[in-house]
Amino acid sequence: MEQLAPLGQITARRMFGGVGVYANGLFFALIDDDILYLKGDEGLKPLFEAAGSQAFDPAGAGKPMAYWSAPVEALDDQDSLLEWAHRALEVAARASSGKRAGPRPG
Repeated sequence: MEQLAPLGQITARRMFGGVGVYANGLFFALIDDDILYLKGDEGLKPLFEAAGSQAFDPAGAGKPMAYWSAPVEALDDQDSLLEWAHRALEVAARASSGKRAGPRPG
C-alpha cells in the first residue's frame, strides 16, 4: 500500500474474501492470498501475459476476472509497480465512465 501512495489517496476494503484497493475512490486492484492483482482489459492482456502474470480466478473454476497478478519485477521496483498501477487505473476509469446511473432502458 505504501508503494502505491504516489497514486493519491489509497484505501482498502474487505471484499470477496480478499481486499479491494482503491486510488482516489476508484477500484483498480485487489489482494487475495497475499497476491496483488491489477485491473486489466483486452488491451492490457497481452502485456500481462508477456510479463508472466496470471488472471485472477477466485474459485479456480476457469472463470477468470479482469484482474491480473502484478508482474514479479514490479513488486521489487516501485517505479515499475506505479507504471502498471497507472495502467490499471486507466482501465478502471474507462470502466467507471462507461457505467450508467439508474436503470437501463428495456
